[in-house]
Amino acid sequence: MGDGDMIAGRLYPPRAAPPHMHRVQNWHVRKPLAVSRGGIVATQNRLAGEAGARVLAAGGNAVDAAVTTAFALAAVEPWNSGLGGVGFLLCYAAAEDRVRVVDFGPVSPGRCDPADYPLVGEGKTTRDLFTWPSVKDDRNVHGPFSFAVPSEVEGLGLALEQFGTIPFADALAPAITLADEGIAADWFLTLKVATNARELARYPGTREVWLPGGYPPVTAPGAPLGRLKLTRLAGTLRRLAAAGRRDFYEGEIAAGIAADVKALGGILDAGDLRRCRARVVDPLVTEYRGAAIALAPGLTAGPSMKRALQGLRHDRFGRDGPHADAFLAYARVLRDAYADRLASMGETTAEHAATSTTHLNVIDRHGNMVALTQTLLSVFGSKVVLPSSGILMNNGIMWFDPRPQSPNSIAPGKRPLTNMCPVIATREGRPWFALGASGGRKIFPAVLQILSFLADHEMLLEDAFHQPRIDASGGDTVSVDPQLPGVIRTALAAEYPVEPVEFLVYPTNYACPSAVLHDAASGENFGVADVMSPWSGAVAEGDA
Repeated sequence: MGDGDMIAGRLYPPRAAPPHMHRVQNWHVRKPLAVSRGGIVATQNRLAGEAGARVLAAGGNAVDAAVTTAFALAAVEPWNSGLGGVGFLLCYAAAEDRVRVVDFGPVSPGRCDPADYPLVGEGKTTRDLFTWPSVKDDRNVHGPFSFAVPSEVEGLGLALEQFGTIPFADALAPAITLADEGIAADWFLTLKVATNARELARYPGTREVWLPGGYPPVTAPGAPLGRLKLTRLAGTLRRLAAAGRRDFYEGEIAAGIAADVKALGGILDAGDLRRCRARVVDPLVTEYRGAAIALAPGLTAGPSMKRALQGLRHDRFGRDGPHADAFLAYARVLRDAYADRLASMGETTAEHAATSTTHLNVIDRHGNMVALTQTLLSVFGSKVVLPSSGILMNNGIMWFDPRPQSPNSIAPGKRPLTNMCPVIATREGRPWFALGASGGRKIFPAVLQILSFLADHEMLLEDAFHQPRIDASGGDTVSVDPQLPGVIRTALAAEYPVEPVEFLVYPTNYACPSAVLHDAASGENFGVADVMSPWSGAVAEGDA
């Protein structure tokens, strides 16, 4: 670097050579872009996306395809989301130029008592996602005391009822077929199960499904891929298709859930299920670079995103970027937003850990769009598979601060602060893009940067997703992808403590984003999914 780097008129000193870093991945990966004048589904699992794309090809709208894809994910990637989860769905109606939000976010059970989550000693902390003080037996992290009310079935059903066109049973049909077939036991499935085997072994119903013979499923080299069958889940999906979504909350499925939780000693009961209702609300909206940015409101990352975008409004970045000036601005607004979030909303610093969230986006041939984030919170959620139904339950109580008298403390019937950040952007009354990610606290930084790549730097969608990023979601340190140019890394290191962190298949260090986008000039739609995830993909309606 010679005598230093000149950035925006300022001379930065030469960057000291870092200690030799062990590189886990010495490669550059490209994720294919989907292009179509019809609809596109972008998701973390291509098989589920194909199910949604077939709905689009048959004349369904974006909500039809999103709900179908969401249920299919329960059968092909169940550690990320499923019937035992929660979420938020944004849908844009092109004919009305309006975004609505289907809120099926987490709520604690009515019998949730803070006294059931006693702290266990000075200095001990949770090692899963959040550095909360440790609770006795980690009962807020896994097991039957960690369940929030599972509202996903209610939320997806309400979205379909209000904004879709196909019957509920039709939206479930691909999920049933996929659950019957079972999940292919490839290396990625083995990795997911093996890295969580100790926790999955805690509960008999979970152990039976995910650790057959006591070990993670492995297909021998050269052999046809084995299949991990989700038999009881397939039966539950069939019952749901026949009886309707409220059976999950008031009927035979509900009775089975309540009985299983009671037998496990948990607190979620029939009353919690019966009272569960999703709601349709207006989005939080902010203007940015001539676009209307619609966000999930309330206890999500939406308010933090709005704050960060407002913090960027007065920045004018160098041409042909993003350059160092942009990444310095991203670090600044992210740190400010998180400082406010920690002070006023109650969250704490996160660990580098995998999350069990998934995000999907859909655009149809008419310009209707969906951005849907759904989650079990931790990978494999609570680690509890209910024996009668095969439902893997969330561990949503871990979103709460176990310490009393904080804005986010545990309480009955309460909503916790979450990290979900689905986004829909429109310009001049026309669709532009739907965007979001999984990845815990890393969701919001990833979504903010990709949004800026598109809005500030006018990058093509494919280029925006392959652009290296930073993460400034935890404490003072800024995580920096070593693939960023040295001049950018030098500028960041001059202003903040930085840590080189690779963009990897595992663990997920920079979130797992996906997006669909409409190009008004060409009339074409584009879609792309997380670059490093081996199962992710964007599928055009004619390619399923």
